Amino acid sequence: MASKSEVLGSRTARLSDLVAAIAALPRWSILLLAAVAVRAITFGNPVVHIDEEFYLVTAQQMLHGAVPFVDVWDRKPVGLFLIYLLPAAFGVPAGIWIYQMMALAAVVGTALLIWRLADKAGWSRGGLPAALLYLFMLNFADGQGGQAPVFYNLLTAWAVLLIVPQPDDASDDRRRIHRATAAMLIIGLAMQVKYSVVFEAIFLGLWLMWTEARLGTSAAHVLRRGALWAAAVWLPTLATWAAFILLGHGDPWFYANFGSILARQSDPPMVLIRNFLEVALMLAPLLIVSGLSRHVPVGARSEHPVRALLFGWLIAAVIGLLVFGTWFNHYALPVLLPASLCCAGYLGGTETGRKWVAPLLLLVAAIGGEARLVSVKLHRGNAAQLQALADGIGHGPGCMYLYSGNPILYGYTGRCTVSPWVFPSHLSRERENGALGVDQLQEIDRIFTQRPEIVVMRPVYFGERMASHQLAVKRMEELGYRLRGRWPLGDLNISVYALPAPRAPAPPRLASSKPS
Repeated sequence: MASKSEVLGSRTARLSDLVAAIAALPRWSILLLAAVAVRAITFGNPVVHIDEEFYLVTAQQMLHGAVPFVDVWDRKPVGLFLIYLLPAAFGVPAGIWIYQMMALAAVVGTALLIWRLADKAGWSRGGLPAALLYLFMLNFADGQGGQAPVFYNLLTAWAVLLIVPQPDDASDDRRRIHRATAAMLIIGLAMQVKYSVVFEAIFLGLWLMWTEARLGTSAAHVLRRGALWAAAVWLPTLATWAAFILLGHGDPWFYANFGSILARQSDPPMVLIRNFLEVALMLAPLLIVSGLSRHVPVGARSEHPVRALLFGWLIAAVIGLLVFGTWFNHYALPVLLPASLCCAGYLGGTETGRKWVAPLLLLVAAIGGEARLVSVKLHRGNAAQLQALADGIGHGPGCMYLYSGNPILYGYTGRCTVSPWVFPSHLSRERENGALGVDQLQEIDRIFTQRPEIVVMRPVYFGERMASHQLAVKRMEELGYRLRGRWPLGDLNISVYALPAPRAPAPPRLASSKPS
């Protein structure tokens, strides 16, 4: 009979063999398996997040000839909607699966770049834990689907990799300058997915100019190259603006992309405090471990500037988060990228990090993230509930006004829209009042003059402008809308109102014939 020590030794050997077998796998396969495991619960669910629903619906409208910012209004850059064109071409539900697989590929690619950047910083032993941490933490910040940062984080990480300092860097190395220019162009493309990347763009531009000065480049050349990199960053945005000017829509593009951002009001203080605390709690463990990574000894002198770049990137991302305000949890997604990366130093470079912190942090992130996805699914609903709601609305030829609810209903019912403001909260949320280029109440009144066949409305929500709600209810009463039914979607009941069909005219009455 085997002794306890022999049994324990056998189990330890099997565990070591398993770890060795996993380590022998290609990096991409390890990360792909991990990403599928923690995201699978969301696959095929059309109501993962209202933002993604709107992006897909907007892309569908574009495929039918709609012009962004004119026929379908939003303040996101056009690049985000271009990403969704491919899935939109397949309709629903296939398009849901396609964009979620695209998002899966993006997060795996980003995690691979995290691992590669950790190698460059001398944090090779912490590269895998950092990459896995990014994949797991996405679920806390609504990154389980196709939010904008899920896609542009890949571009940002790629740009940073291109400008990582090399031991043989020289001022007159044209390949280095070309790599820097390509990196800034990539950041410019990321800005056409979402403008919040501008803070990383500013930091990387300043970093490159500081690097030029450190390499002994003359002041004139530093300024000249800085101008080149600034032009590269803004080239995609300026090209997009020029395209809309040529289409005759330059002013709507400019207001939607820039003017409306400045005109938008703030949320109530209690909402801001709650959102900030949620984001701070989510990021705190990563920021603490990142801070500990600063004390990990440098193995080679060439690693020092690389680590300085990565920590500077993290600081820039945090500043961007703080400045933007509102602090919805998905606003933390750009910070998760450099924060997870900078954890690699402590998680792999210290015995405590390897044996205790990394396993504990990954376990909590994985289990906690899955628990949150289950909670979100219960709260927001699932495909079966959405299909039942869409069937209740029907697929008739009449248009639909989604006063409040899920934009994906346009895709599932095929109903036409009655306003460029398709995203429901634009006309119903208090903080959007005065930031749309149109008066909310006037636009709601105009919508009802078109007598949409269907009106969809969820229960009153916190932050809703009551004047908008009351006007919509009043106009429905005046026009005689009737409640068709209420269908559950997550923890809400969605009300569907229908305009009564016009009565057919009564047949003419025949004149009675009387005998003479």
